[in-house]
Amino acid sequence: QVQLVESGGGLVQAGGSLRLSCAASGSIFSISSMGWYRQAPGKQRELVAAITSGGSTNYADSVKGRFTISRDNAKNTVYLQMNSLKPEDTAVYYCNLRWQVVAYWGQGTQVTVSS
Repeated sequence: QVQLVESGGGLVQAGGSLRLSCAASGSIFSISSMGWYRQAPGKQRELVAAITSGGSTNYADSVKGRFTISRDNAKNTVYLQMNSLKPEDTAVYYCNLRWQVVAYWGQGTQVTVSS
């Protein structure tokens, strides 16, 4: 069983930065793909950024050039560095781990960007 614990959310002004962290338990982190998703009120959950076990990354068009996903396999942790934040980035951000056909989710962390 894998547990994912997100941290780093909060309230920030537009143009500011936040770094989200997601710590994973268990032994499959280094061989798993990791992703950050977000869900705003009244909207569907969407992929923000993902990183494979080999380090390949992909981003939603809306965050390209502003957000960076990274991972530290020694710490079983994935990060999301968010710069130049906009009010439309306001959402609950969720960490996701995928390994073969199994997926796990964290409990989410709120990010609020004020204008």
